[in-house]
Amino acid sequence: MAVDNPEDGLKKKLEYLSLVSKVCTELESHTGTGDKVLAEFITELGRSSENVEEFDSKLKENGAEMPDYFVRTLLTIIHAILPHHKPRKLDSKKESSVITTNTKFKSLAIADDRNRLKELQKEIENQTEATRQMDRGREEEHGYRDRDKRDRYGRDDRHRNRDRDRGVDEGERRDDYRRRDGDVDKDERRDDYRRHGRDRDKDRGRDRYDRDRRDGYEENDRGRENADENGDRKGRRDLRHGGGGSSEPQLYMVYKGRVSRVMDTGCFVQLDKFKGKEGLVHVSQIASRRITNAKDVVKRDQEVYVKVISVSGQKLCLSMRDVGQHTGRDLLPLKKNLDDNVSRMNPHDLKDGPVARTSLSGIRIVEEDDVGKFRRPLKRMSSPEIWEAKQLIASGVMSVSEYPTYDEEGDGMLYQEEGAEEELEIEMNEDEPAFLQGQSRFSMDMSPVKILRIQKDLNRPWEDPMPESGERHLAQELRGVGLSAYDMPEWKKDAYGKIITFGQRPKLSIQEQRQSLPIYKLKKELIQAVHDNQVLVVIGETGSGKTTQVTQYLAEAGYTTRGKIGCTQPRRVAAMSVAKRVAEEFGCRLGEEVGYAIRFEDCTGPDTVIKYMTDGMLLREILVDDNLSQYSVIMLDEAHERTIYTDVLFGLLKQLVKRRPELRLIVTSVTLDAEKFSGYFFNCNIFTIPGRTFPVEILYTKQPESDYLDASLITVLQIHLTEPEGDILLFLTGQEEIDFACLALPSEMQSRIFDPAPPGKRKVVVATNIAEASLTIDGIFYVIDPGVAKQNVYNPKLGLDSLVITPILQASAKQRAGRAGRTGPGKCYRLYTESAYRNEMSPTSIPEIQRINLGTTTLNMKAMGINDLLSFDFMDPPSAQALISAVEELYSLGALDEEGLLTKLGRKMAEFPLDPPLSKMLLASVDLECSDEILTIIAMIQTGNIFYRPREKQAQADQKKAKIFQPEGDHLTLLAVYEAWKAKHFSGPWCFENFVQSRSLRRAQDVRKQLLTIMDKYKLDVLSAGKNFTKIRKAITAGFFFHAGRKDPQEGYRTLVENQPVYIHPSSALFQRQPDWVIYHELVMTTKEYMREVTVIDPKWLVELAPRFFKVADPTKMSKRKRQERIEPLYDRYHEPNSWRLSKRRA
Repeated sequence: MAVDNPEDGLKKKLEYLSLVSKVCTELESHTGTGDKVLAEFITELGRSSENVEEFDSKLKENGAEMPDYFVRTLLTIIHAILPHHKPRKLDSKKESSVITTNTKFKSLAIADDRNRLKELQKEIENQTEATRQMDRGREEEHGYRDRDKRDRYGRDDRHRNRDRDRGVDEGERRDDYRRRDGDVDKDERRDDYRRHGRDRDKDRGRDRYDRDRRDGYEENDRGRENADENGDRKGRRDLRHGGGGSSEPQLYMVYKGRVSRVMDTGCFVQLDKFKGKEGLVHVSQIASRRITNAKDVVKRDQEVYVKVISVSGQKLCLSMRDVGQHTGRDLLPLKKNLDDNVSRMNPHDLKDGPVARTSLSGIRIVEEDDVGKFRRPLKRMSSPEIWEAKQLIASGVMSVSEYPTYDEEGDGMLYQEEGAEEELEIEMNEDEPAFLQGQSRFSMDMSPVKILRIQKDLNRPWEDPMPESGERHLAQELRGVGLSAYDMPEWKKDAYGKIITFGQRPKLSIQEQRQSLPIYKLKKELIQAVHDNQVLVVIGETGSGKTTQVTQYLAEAGYTTRGKIGCTQPRRVAAMSVAKRVAEEFGCRLGEEVGYAIRFEDCTGPDTVIKYMTDGMLLREILVDDNLSQYSVIMLDEAHERTIYTDVLFGLLKQLVKRRPELRLIVTSVTLDAEKFSGYFFNCNIFTIPGRTFPVEILYTKQPESDYLDASLITVLQIHLTEPEGDILLFLTGQEEIDFACLALPSEMQSRIFDPAPPGKRKVVVATNIAEASLTIDGIFYVIDPGVAKQNVYNPKLGLDSLVITPILQASAKQRAGRAGRTGPGKCYRLYTESAYRNEMSPTSIPEIQRINLGTTTLNMKAMGINDLLSFDFMDPPSAQALISAVEELYSLGALDEEGLLTKLGRKMAEFPLDPPLSKMLLASVDLECSDEILTIIAMIQTGNIFYRPREKQAQADQKKAKIFQPEGDHLTLLAVYEAWKAKHFSGPWCFENFVQSRSLRRAQDVRKQLLTIMDKYKLDVLSAGKNFTKIRKAITAGFFFHAGRKDPQEGYRTLVENQPVYIHPSSALFQRQPDWVIYHELVMTTKEYMREVTVIDPKWLVELAPRFFKVADPTKMSKRKRQERIEPLYDRYHEPNSWRLSKRRA
């Protein structure tokens, strides 16, 4: 290979010499000979070998008989510096490989590697098994352990209780054994006891550390003398053997120990340096060769060297096979985590201070003093207020205890709010990892996909959460027409006190209803088409019966004997309602032969043969079984909606049908996209189902409407006054507009839209674009289409998701007009001009994959072994900038390593059906010992809005909400709501009294149970932080550090990532407080960029928990933020604006 740069050639020569030197040292240690020529020969053999077996056979051919573990070690060392290069083959893949090599975005063109993924999964399973064995071993030894050790390992008792209570329902049992739902005082006492127990353990550990440090100097000196003999190994060996003097065993360090107990599946090793500390060596980690019984290799009281390969709370997983048992040398010193953290560490991290350790989730946990740990942050006092208080104390008028920041719980010392004592300047860490060199946001422009959006009038009151008083007139005036102050609306009188109905009850039997559907006439042709074609595109209008009937027809045709029939839906509401209807038609209970699976809810059983699910759930099933071996038919319903998961499924299923010829794939679509889908899936056949349609007259406006909401309501009244009988369907963009157009129905009463209107009256249904395709409402004769809808758009440069009001597509306009022609001839009133329809509306949509955040999708694809994202067969590939942004985010979270490959942390994050920041937040909470609270917070965030404000009781609702507010922010407010509900035994009346939506809380409870199941699977501890809210806020920061904001001196806040102006939402607990540093969950764009779910943080945490993303600014230089600030003088009416500048003055 030609070398263009002489410096690169010199670097490679030095690397090669270093490698030969290492091989020489290893040969001398194991065989007693360190010949350089022999080392070079072995290096070349290793370089040309693809795996251990090939390398071992080559060594044996040349007369070298070496142990298996030594051969593996040599190959690992050689391949780390000189990777194996396969000889080039002149085949069809040559062209694509050249393209991949020369591509601009090399980070997206990493070769796919499923084998590495399997090794990663096996390693995680071994760790989980080791944790389980450790729990069992401790349970067996429980009888003769002393009281102190029982306290230290007390939290493991919960796992033993969990194993004993197998017969109890898992979700209820978990909630029970962690914290009973009895009286609150008892819970608080238990939390205090647990907290003080941990404090005592820490004190004992600190004393033990001081004693061991005094006793350990001689041992460390001996280690340094030995290291000097080995030359360049000096620094690393001191580091690996814990020369830093930590009080806890460190990850990837080597320690001397003694075998305390031997079992068939492994052995427990007591560490000499840490009294009372022991870990488990699983049988797979004892030696390189396969061992069936650990008793054959190790004995009790045997002295061994072990390396720490996993730390989870107090549990240690150790390895003997990676350490030379004669020398204690680390045979595999090539773990990247330690080197990365040292090399990328910020300068301030190297100063003397609290002891830090690297945890399971990759964050550095700083062991701080316990003093002040449970203090809650106070509102910062201004300089005059502090001076005034100090003067009053000095004069004797006020005692020290009356000082606003006096510490009542501690020793009387005064303290300030976190971060108040110093002005900390934080900057983005612009160091790029190797695989992202020249491709990240710091080195290239990232422009988002251009979305045509409506220029919003900032005075539109229904969009502004803080309108001026008296602005919101329109809806209130219409709502009060014809009613006195105490009149109840007609519909409310009719519904009040009656049993809730679920739509119109048809007179036809279920069998007759099925036979009346348009698809019934084509039943035989459809079954034959599926039999003859492996992939089939089906066109069918909404209401033709394709979603409910196709799965049943295929079940009747015998496809369920080969496996399940799976049908995906873009919305979870559709998956649930369709499954319920099909179960009724199929004649079974929901969850038996017919079931559904949505995120955080699985209503299926062992007998399920027809399964409806969201497309995201099918993607998660492929993550577990890439061949979908349980399924015989997959149906992608409503594929024209092109959700991000549907697009990824297209590529995966296209590969799968090649591997499984017997699998049948059905894709349903509207007519516009059918040809495109057919061309993508190997030019497959298209099957058309005619719908029930009547002619629809379409009416346009002559001039564009300035306010479509006002025009919509006027059109409703015009239709009511001038048109004959028939119901009206009005499309609006979101709940805010619906609330101000009419009185929105509660969620449990929304099914009344299917009820027929009373005689002589008409029904007006106001809905979002869900009524375009997912719902069919009988009796609609008039449709009002404002021509707009909300669309989620992601800006990869700003890292910002925003809901933007955009013009709808021509396809959507046709779908909306078609709603008026289901029952009979109808009319569609389009509140835009015909030229706007022809020229301003796009014929087809921009797929979701090209306009939203790809973090979750990228993580899932990496977890499937798909690293080459550029070569993946997307129907419409996303922009490279959006993929780079996603990869960069995953690297910052620790899900990817320096080479862009998935880490163990990333694989665990992929197991949770959450966005990557939430997964990281949950795993970090395990290390910070606050996972119990973080589980609740995540569950509450997933359910959406918890509070509600009835129009007639807004002040009372706000007053109740203010009582629950927590000074730390909204995340802890959500936690407080759930804990209060739990303390009231999950009471419904309590929710009603406090204006909290009980349905949302019940959903949060279900989500929490599902997440607990996954935690249980991987034996992750569920621990409570008690009153230590700092730990909880740190865990939130560990996941959402890139959503940090700093108070702007002029107005609002500025984000740290792009210095973007943002504001705290008026509904936030921190709206009145306005702290200096915050973390937010998401940005919502209405009239301004508002931060939702905001929490106060200490800026030091950003550098501590995200060193790859943030660093402390150099105090000797002006920071980037300060360079952007402009100092402007006060307004001077007598002079020009820039007359104060030196350049404007005369000499």
